[in-house]
Order: sequence, then C-alpha cells, then structure tokens
Amino acid sequence: MHLDEKMISTETVYQGRIFTVTHDKVTLEDGTETDRDVVHHNGGVCVVPVTEDGQVYLVRQYRYPHGGVTVEIPAGKLEKGEDIAECGRRELLEEIGCTCEEYTYLGRVLPTPAYDTEVIHIYMARGLKMAQQHLDEGEFLDVERIPLSQALEMVMDGRIADAKTQIGLLKAARLLRE
Repeated sequence: MHLDEKMISTETVYQGRIFTVTHDKVTLEDGTETDRDVVHHNGGVCVVPVTEDGQVYLVRQYRYPHGGVTVEIPAGKLEKGEDIAECGRRELLEEIGCTCEEYTYLGRVLPTPAYDTEVIHIYMARGLKMAQQHLDEGEFLDVERIPLSQALEMVMDGRIADAKTQIGLLKAARLLRE
C-alpha cells in the first residue's frame, strides 16, 4: 500500500516514568526493511485561558532539557485512560488557580510526528473564575496575565518558542476574531 509501513518486530529499549522507547523493524512500501525508534507518550492537554477583557494567563517555567525558562499556556500530561477535557480543566486549576464556564476544543497537535506518539489537545477557556492554585509536588512556575495581542507579538518575535503555546494562542485569537 502507498505511504504505509508495516511493523515486523518491536523491542522496548527504555521504560521511564513519562515515556517508553521502542526499537522497531518495519517493512516499507517497496518491500525493503528498516529500523524505527519510537518514543511512546500518553500525550497531553493545554489550555488558553482568556479573560473577559482579552487577556491570557501564561506560565513561566524552567525546562531542564533547554536549560532555561519558557513561556507557555497551562498544560499537563494525560494519565493513562484520563479524559482529555478533564485533564485540561485539572491543569487550569492546578497551574493558574481558576475554573471556567466556557471550554472550547481547538484541536490537536502532533509535536514531533517523526519519532514520537505524543498528541497534545488544545482548549480555550473563557468565563474564568479564580480559585486556589494547586501545583504538583516539585512544580515551580510563575503565572502572568497579559493582553492576548502582546502574547501574539511574543509568538511572532520568538519570545514564545513553545509550539503548543504558539498554536494555541494563534488558534484562540483566530476564533475570537470570527
């Protein structure tokens, strides 16, 4: 079949707390065999929290693999079998300390489809109600509230480099304009 690969065998080469890595042998559409290394991840959910006056909540968080602080929308990893909408609502409360009355699904993102199974689901939250922030143990972040227009400038000039945040902000802005 055109644009298809068939797995011949798979071997788990790493089993971690957040992801698993397999080394797979596959057959390509022309019949040749090759290897694929795949990172298996449960995926995640991110939320663009938009206030009534057109501002968004963002978090600043140290990201060890990149050796610095990133600016992101609230997000978290899905637990196995967890409902995606509930995961997003949980992360909104944990990281920002709010709930919402309106919750709109904006789609999904495949952050690194060449070697990773991760899917990130994006929501927009409106009608925000402040509650109590509940960070996970060992989670440290700063919350800031800025105009959506400023967040979009930060996307365009590279101050926001995180892909899910860029896509979430751009999609939310487009939806709010329509």
